[in-house]
Amino acid sequence: MQRFGMDKNSGAAISEIEHLRQSITDILSTPIGSRIMRRNYGAKIFHSVDAPLTRSNLVDMYANAAEALSLWEPRFQLTEIQVVRMDSSGVSMKLSGYMVESGEFLTLEGIEI
Repeated sequence: MQRFGMDKNSGAAISEIEHLRQSITDILSTPIGSRIMRRNYGAKIFHSVDAPLTRSNLVDMYANAAEALSLWEPRFQLTEIQVVRMDSSGVSMKLSGYMVESGEFLTLEGIEI
């Protein structure tokens, strides 16, 4: 069964994979505690973006992303995270994993935080 979602900006129908990308970006770019009535939603990554790029901070960012996605995105089973770019404008990640329902392997590039 083909599933669709809604684009958060235009309201247009989007594919399940595009909806997944949109959802993951929202989860990873939302600071924990910032949503009223859903204080636990989001990721701790937001606070790591401005931290110095050290091996320890990078490992923390990966762990925080994996934790947030396991809590808030049940459609996706993460297997790999890679930071592609980290600069003053933010972080760009490449995520790989499986769609839980279909078992399809995906690589989502350009996840901007």
